[in-house]
Amino acid sequence: TRQLSSDDKKHATPTSFATKCASLYHPSAGANRGLAPPIYFGSTYLLDDADHGARLHDKKEAAYTDQDGFVYSRWGSPTNEACAKQIGALEGVDQRGGTLLFGSGMSGITSALMSALKAGDHAVFPYTVYGGTHEFIKEFAIHWGIEVDFIDAAGENGPEAYKAALRENTKVVYCETPANPTCRITDLKGVGRVVDEVYGTREENPNRPWVMVDGTFATPYHQRALDIPGVDVSIQSCTKYLGGHSDILAGSVSSKSPEFCHGIAKVQKLITAPLNPMDSYLLMRGIRTLDVRMQRHGENALQVAKMLDEHPLVASTFYPGLENHPDNTGGDECLVAQAFRSGRDSPEDASFMPQTYGGMIAFIVAGEGDVALERAKKVCEGLRVVNLAVSLGSVESLVEHPASMTHAMIPREDRLAGGLDDGLIRISVGIERASDLVQDLKQSLDRVMEEERAERAA
Repeated sequence: TRQLSSDDKKHATPTSFATKCASLYHPSAGANRGLAPPIYFGSTYLLDDADHGARLHDKKEAAYTDQDGFVYSRWGSPTNEACAKQIGALEGVDQRGGTLLFGSGMSGITSALMSALKAGDHAVFPYTVYGGTHEFIKEFAIHWGIEVDFIDAAGENGPEAYKAALRENTKVVYCETPANPTCRITDLKGVGRVVDEVYGTREENPNRPWVMVDGTFATPYHQRALDIPGVDVSIQSCTKYLGGHSDILAGSVSSKSPEFCHGIAKVQKLITAPLNPMDSYLLMRGIRTLDVRMQRHGENALQVAKMLDEHPLVASTFYPGLENHPDNTGGDECLVAQAFRSGRDSPEDASFMPQTYGGMIAFIVAGEGDVALERAKKVCEGLRVVNLAVSLGSVESLVEHPASMTHAMIPREDRLAGGLDDGLIRISVGIERASDLVQDLKQSLDRVMEEERAERAA
């Protein structure tokens, strides 16, 4: 007899047609042996008794549940938690902290900021920050009475720029590295150090600012921000590399701090929402190939970047794997070397695990102002293998023009201050055959040059 639950004494076997229709039938005991984790779609959960329900409602919000299980899916669910723990393992979260999953990367970012900031607080952000993050700051945060400074966070001078912006009421120090879309690197060790110098460590001063890092471009394959002293929060747009297939929206926020996890879990419960079970399952499936995908992304991107760097229509190419990248100064201590671990768990792994530098490239077409802007648009529109689409980190290659697309909401003056030139193009290099991608980009660049020569000759 199939019962409402595995406890045969809990529910009577339905006898009427209507009750049979409305009852929840569960598989036989021992049926939960599938290798892949199941997908739990339930919105609510059976309770043992009233006291069980009382305990669940009395618990302090946290990243994960305990032996009492779940009460309502707005507060967490099994498939969501299984995926969160997998990402937490990649991020290096210990038993004190945790990972929470959201319905998009922006939902994770805004939840993290809302959990840490209130009216009268101050936050520091880089000029080169994701367009959605910038829009949230300008359209919401400052109207809630939050004070904001933007600084140039790139390169070896970044930590001192952060330090100069710190105030007594600073509550968030926000980093995005590698930066979107310029691929510049922030010295996270230096940022953690200067925050410690000004406010003391978290152990010494629990009220010091939260240092948050959006590491979407790198993923934990390359950058494990929570391993860096002074860094409190790691944010990923899992829509991108972790999901890897352009078929879900998801975001994760990880921290080793139980206090931070409690605060953001409360925001998730009351304002945003956890990632739904189906997308949690798809995200778990995507992560299982993250290691091998990231290696291929990096190998392909280096070949593409080398071609771009030599093309006459390209004024500048920004790729951390190129020797001319401003943060690739050479040696194990340079910022690029620190930011790209290439899936290695120890220095000894370098003997058999190849060094790669991610799949994101930015390049600037030659020209100034509107000339560069129109050239960049034509290059993007002339591609036949690479897809003209926003987002990044998928198995297929994507290209976009930030000035007219993802960063169009940022004032031109602010955009230029952050290094986002009118002619800058961003490429998310996929896992196709590298020669196909190189040829596609070259033919589009060549075509723009040929069309301009024909116009001049006419």
